[in-house]
Amino acid sequence: MARHKDSSWSLPEQVVNWEQAGVAVLMDIRDELKTLNRLLHCQNFIAIPRKLDRIDKRLAKKLPLR
Repeated sequence: MARHKDSSWSLPEQVVNWEQAGVAVLMDIRDELKTLNRLLHCQNFIAIPRKLDRIDKRLAKKLPLR
């Protein structure tokens, strides 16, 4: 099955097989989800909460209480 990733689809009025169009869209969604999953498992992304906690603790020491 030919895929036309990230392109605008202009389908003729009578599509021979709508099932193929649906499957192609689902494959594009799967590719995007794989990309998001890969990014969210990046060590830099995972470390953000720890880094923010460290910044918060350092700021708490430097800022006087009111």
